[in-house]
Amino acid sequence: MELSDNALKVLRRRYLLKDEHGQVTETPEQMFHRVAGYVASADELYRDTTGSAQEFYSVMSNLEFLPNSPTLMNAGTRIKQLAACFVLPVGDSLDEIFGTLKSAAIIHQSGGGTGFSFSRLRPQGDIVGSTGGIASGPVSFMKVFDAATQAIKQGGRRRGANMGILRVDHPDIVDFITAKHEPGVLTNFNLSVGVSDTFMNAVEAGESYELLNPRTGEITRQKDAIEIFNLIAASAWESGEPGMLFLDRINRDNPTPGQGMIEATNPCGEQPLLAYEACNLGSINLDKMVYGGSIDYDKLGRTVDIAVRFLDNVIDLEQFQLEQIDLMVRGNRKIGLGVMGFADMLIRLGIAYNSTEAVQAAEEVMTFICSRAVQASVEIAQRRGVFGNFKSSIYDISGRPEVRNATRITIAPTGTISMIAGCSSGIEPIYAVSYVKTVMEGEKFVVTNPYFEQMARQEGFYSPELMERIASKGSVQGMPDVPVAVQRLFVTSHDMGYEWHIRVQAAFQKYADNAVSKTINFRHDSTKADVARAFRLAYTLGCKGITVYRDRSRSEQVLTTVEDLMQDCEYCGAVLNPT
Repeated sequence: MELSDNALKVLRRRYLLKDEHGQVTETPEQMFHRVAGYVASADELYRDTTGSAQEFYSVMSNLEFLPNSPTLMNAGTRIKQLAACFVLPVGDSLDEIFGTLKSAAIIHQSGGGTGFSFSRLRPQGDIVGSTGGIASGPVSFMKVFDAATQAIKQGGRRRGANMGILRVDHPDIVDFITAKHEPGVLTNFNLSVGVSDTFMNAVEAGESYELLNPRTGEITRQKDAIEIFNLIAASAWESGEPGMLFLDRINRDNPTPGQGMIEATNPCGEQPLLAYEACNLGSINLDKMVYGGSIDYDKLGRTVDIAVRFLDNVIDLEQFQLEQIDLMVRGNRKIGLGVMGFADMLIRLGIAYNSTEAVQAAEEVMTFICSRAVQASVEIAQRRGVFGNFKSSIYDISGRPEVRNATRITIAPTGTISMIAGCSSGIEPIYAVSYVKTVMEGEKFVVTNPYFEQMARQEGFYSPELMERIASKGSVQGMPDVPVAVQRLFVTSHDMGYEWHIRVQAAFQKYADNAVSKTINFRHDSTKADVARAFRLAYTLGCKGITVYRDRSRSEQVLTTVEDLMQDCEYCGAVLNPT
């Protein structure tokens, strides 16, 4: 098993089992055996598969596929919560609000993240009929949720994370957009504005749109769409938030409209979910699928088959403390299979990330993964049955595949599991040729791209002095010691325009029935108009959401060059919320 020093550090800190004294009691091999054996035990419910435990162990120990963190942490232990992400409804009464808060606390404690739409809450200043008082509005209740999250550290290993969403037609939308302008506010939330096609059409036409009181459904006033759109862009330019979610597009792909409308996503935005839904995520390491300068589709296909079966098995084993979640999860059996190591794959194929060839490679590999995942889900359904809510789904039509899982493809950010796998995160470009990564607990890890060092040695331009200069800068662009062809291949997230980030995201979104989590990186000198153009492009190209981040627009960053770390580490006390 080839685990880097950084991977071992992450595993010891967060994943490997410990005794009551905090001492690690298992090896990485034992962890993978623990997870594989437990997940394979679901086969006993159906008696249709043998050898699953060895297959599951093989793909994990070879770092070809890894499930989401809660599965690695909790499978085979007394904690049976194996899903990463949940969406809980927030109703417009104190009983509903604080009932949801209690449920969120339970989920956070056992390692899950939660998404909420606060759009059903009456606006600030609205009448409270039961008391004759005045409503304080969604943002005030979000602060209560934030404080509760801060008080709970997830299972002692993972801090709680939330997604907070407000529809763009809510009367308190301006307060929501600007909520994080005050330092220290809503630090446990990622924020996204839920945007409708009506709003985006009004932006393009230069028209106003209506704000609606969710309690009464009445129009409260008109707002200039461009004014609100530009406010979102300006706030995202300033702090990276809020992002945008294109809710109408998300609901056009809702596989179970009979179960309700989708109003929210998980904390990182890649998993739209109905109220009380949860989803199990896992990612295939594309770096491990390259052989002899091309993609080994036989190996990739086998890995997809095993991964789909693994994620479906997890659904039968996890236990939830809320009956509503149990019913929804087993009723829809959503899984979210994604990828990581995409940038590494491109490097090994000799393709620059910011190129038409990269977009084509994304579409080619995802066409295959999507088709193979559907096929795998159909084969499981033939043996074990379709998902429970099949009759109220888009699949209950002649000619549509009878699938086991209502959804199958999700592109997650894979921040920590990609460190274990030793590959680039999700579908992101490499952040830097050499950089320092801050994990959730604030610990720093130095990461250097192994393919660059290998190429530098092979082509004879390696030197310790060159490596030091790269480490302080992060990028190799413009360095005379580095061949131009190598500079072109090792392009970093800040070496390219936002358009390439979005084109790659849109290429993956075409084949993801859920959504895609990707950060659209901007250089520090980018403008608010650049961010606004990025939002428009993401909508035009078919993305379901967009998250941007302008370099150094927050005091603490998850990723930093070595030079930045040397300047800032003495004062480090916080990290970016996951994006």
